[in-house]
Amino acid sequence: MAYKCELGNGQQVYIDNQGMQTVVTLASGGIGQQQQASTSLQTGKWNVPPTLFKTASGVILRIESEQGQSFVQLQAGGISTISGAPSLSNAEVLSLQQVEATPSQGMAPMEPMKPMEPMQPMEPMEPMKPMKMGNMEMNMNPMEMRMGNMSMQMGTNSGRRFCSQCGATVTASDRFCSSCGFQL
Repeated sequence: MAYKCELGNGQQVYIDNQGMQTVVTLASGGIGQQQQASTSLQTGKWNVPPTLFKTASGVILRIESEQGQSFVQLQAGGISTISGAPSLSNAEVLSLQQVEATPSQGMAPMEPMKPMEPMQPMEPMEPMKPMKMGNMEMNMNPMEMRMGNMSMQMGTNSGRRFCSQCGATVTASDRFCSSCGFQL
């Protein structure tokens, strides 16, 4: 016989008595992710169904079996046994639902993620506008920078051309580079 409780925030706890063992599984999952932590305890057969308590420090599971009471602390970080009986006087009792199987017994997996929509093509970016800061100005096309009375230009506006093989200066009428002989 197995039991399940929804703890909130996408977390569920499954409790199952398998002969002399009690298996506790803490499962959490959101869209596209599923996590599971499981532990088993030597408890013997249960005398009564397990009880879950919500306390200020987390959730505590009480198991009453042939071997006495066992307590398990359930937190986001995992599952741990508690030695001795914790104070449950101000605790809220959580309701358990009987289930056919637990995740460790091949329970149906959580719903798969829906396929993502294809990305839409990006709109072309606008050309960069000239930038100004104090007495400095920079343009991107053609690459040009002015600061005070100084000016620097890069690109084909200077009228100079270069060999793509060796970088030597060439003229527009050259068919071959005079430095390396590369055909222009």
